[in-house]
Amino acid sequence: MASTSDIRNGLCIRYNHDIYKVTEFLHVKPGKGPAFVRTKLKSVTTGKVIENTFSAGHKIEDVRVETHKFQYLYNDGEFYHFMNVEDYTQIRLVEEALDQPKLLKEGEVVTVIINTEDNAPLSVEMPASVVLEVTHTEPGVKGNTATNATKPATVETGAEVNVPLFINEGDKIRVETDKGSYKERIKE
Repeated sequence: MASTSDIRNGLCIRYNHDIYKVTEFLHVKPGKGPAFVRTKLKSVTTGKVIENTFSAGHKIEDVRVETHKFQYLYNDGEFYHFMNVEDYTQIRLVEEALDQPKLLKEGEVVTVIINTEDNAPLSVEMPASVVLEVTHTEPGVKGNTATNATKPATVETGAEVNVPLFINEGDKIRVETDKGSYKERIKE
């Protein structure tokens, strides 16, 4: 058993007969009244996100997990297939277990969180950012240069990302996986 002081991003807990992963949390200590922890929890089975507030000192049931590095192989329409980089065993996961499936490129190495009780994969953590090639975007029009002007661009995985006007087709860009937003252009 853990308490609210143990809450951190990525912690898996058992709550309402399901397993949830903490995606955001905030310890709040108001001037009047008891302290509490406001959390955003994502179900690892359904992908549903809920918000919950725990009072300070509340006991929570944490789930023991292990993390392993897996390489993304392919998507067959229903499942995403991954291979363990240490022992080459393969697993398959439903789309709901992934945070940003549209940004997942074949060959990408991700961290898979596995429940130690039954060895069931719970969720996939993407790297902080991924490098993707722009496959389609409209050319930037001269004169459209208001502050921070952006345009939509389709990357090689099929995801759509808003990019600055100077990005062209064939450019490689770094995309932040937590927000799915453009970070920088990669020079070769």
